[in-house]
Amino acid sequence: MDEYDVVVVGGGPAGLQAALTLGRMHRSVLLLDAGCYRNDPADLMHNFITHDGRPPAELRAMARAELATYATVEVRDSAALSVQPDGEHYSVGTETGPVGARRVVLATGVRDTLPDKPGLAGLFGTVAAHCPFCHGHEYAGTPVGVLGSHAHVGRVAAMLAPIASEIVVLADGGELDDANRAQLASIGASVRDEVVAGFCPTSLGARATFADGPDVELGGVMVGTTFEQSAPFAADLGLTLLASGCIEVDAFARTSRPGVYAAGDLAHTAQLPMPMASVLGAAAAGQSAAIACVADLLELDHGVLAPA
Repeated sequence: MDEYDVVVVGGGPAGLQAALTLGRMHRSVLLLDAGCYRNDPADLMHNFITHDGRPPAELRAMARAELATYATVEVRDSAALSVQPDGEHYSVGTETGPVGARRVVLATGVRDTLPDKPGLAGLFGTVAAHCPFCHGHEYAGTPVGVLGSHAHVGRVAAMLAPIASEIVVLADGGELDDANRAQLASIGASVRDEVVAGFCPTSLGARATFADGPDVELGGVMVGTTFEQSAPFAADLGLTLLASGCIEVDAFARTSRPGVYAAGDLAHTAQLPMPMASVLGAAAAGQSAAIACVADLLELDHGVLAPA
């Protein structure tokens, strides 16, 4: 079977950047792209210098065009079916049969699950979002709702306070602790304690309805999601996971299994509580993973010591 220096699994920003960096070092690379991305719901991406306000699909197309100029990089619109050890290397199952990989970069991302509120899914990625850095500015000058009663509600609300005309916390029947209530009071946020019945689009953004009490009109809704690995490979390979559910990596994106690297939203170091979920952060992680692959292959082939 064909063997590559590196097989990159995932065609989002982390995988694309990893493939570009490896291609520039003339390493043989296969990029497998299943065509599913965490930011699929988003019309536009933000907070990425020179790409602020660009559709995510446009960025991916631009990256694909750049990769096409590197002779050692192959891109397939195909999902990886399996990743398993094969001696000192790895075998990666594809729709046309297995390929060999001296190194594997996992860049398959995570899958978000929204709170089960009618109408919310249809707003997610535009009127509703989970990252103030990526989407908060788009709600400037409008009332913004923060959904939930989790421990970070006050912090998220405080981040949005300079942006929004007012902050409304939608506690959804949950109990806000004293620390959150004090923080919300300090920024002048209001709290709706009633259970949220659902959301519907409006000319301003969205209308939140409640099991009891008047509706509230919002320009944007900040919502926390739960997420899980989009692919089974971390479990299949027995990689060490963190409390967040993400793969534990070192500063160079190395996982607990030699020869396997992880980049993007699916991984972070133990020093962080969660991944730095942004397009720019994912691309940076992909570059680090590729650099580590090159360093480790140099050590393997030529005895050149890789960074510790």
